[in-house]
Amino acid sequence: MTAAMRLSAVAWAAKTRREIRDVGAADGSVLVVPVGSIEQHGHHLPVSTDTLLADAVVHRGAERAANDVPILVTPPVWSGFSPHHLSLGGTISLELDDLLDALADVADTALENGFDGLCFVNGHGGNAAAINNAVSIVGKSHPDVEVAGLTYFQLAEPFVDEIRESETGGMSHGGEFETSLMLHLHPELVRMEDADAEYLDEPYDRGTKDLLVGGALATYRPFEEYSDTGAIGDPKLANAKKGEKLLDRLTDELADVFRNVSEQAR
Repeated sequence: MTAAMRLSAVAWAAKTRREIRDVGAADGSVLVVPVGSIEQHGHHLPVSTDTLLADAVVHRGAERAANDVPILVTPPVWSGFSPHHLSLGGTISLELDDLLDALADVADTALENGFDGLCFVNGHGGNAAAINNAVSIVGKSHPDVEVAGLTYFQLAEPFVDEIRESETGGMSHGGEFETSLMLHLHPELVRMEDADAEYLDEPYDRGTKDLLVGGALATYRPFEEYSDTGAIGDPKLANAKKGEKLLDRLTDELADVFRNVSEQAR
């Protein structure tokens, strides 16, 4: 078992083909596909951060919903769309069309097992457009399936101010949010002694300020124009206790999403 593939009670990878078909045949069954990336996260976090976090949050949400929903979680789609990180090294990126094709292929083949609903759960901001498009593509191809998608960290927006210490911008790429979750889930992979980041100097009033404070305006710059270290925000404010609180609240939110998808799929 790898760190990027959690073999929980709801893991597709831990089931036999018969068990998978039995779950898929149940009324209101939901298949969840975590989607991450392999990209640099500064000097203190591993390049697998987005994939590890998406996978962990999804499994816990699915486990929490499992008493109400027939549900399975596929292994994560581990590479995403990350061209803006390539120049800093450590990043493996797909072309956008290739990521869309991969998501559609995973969905098309997995849905042959009879699932009524499908939910893509994304852990990397650069994948957001692909997730939205994949929902439309797969939904059009499978009109009898309830297809949904989201970016998990956006679910924290209603409650994150109860947990965060940083000001807006402190929970950006490799900042207080992601570092806290990693300290709770995978402390052995975090190098806090190397944590070094700066707040995003966003030139547009309507640009994105934070993982949880989006803007209406989309722009493109190579990541080194935002940060010399490859991280943005305030990772030094991160701790495992915050990560535990974030994970518990995110788990509740995702479990509720999965129940909603199941209800719509029945």
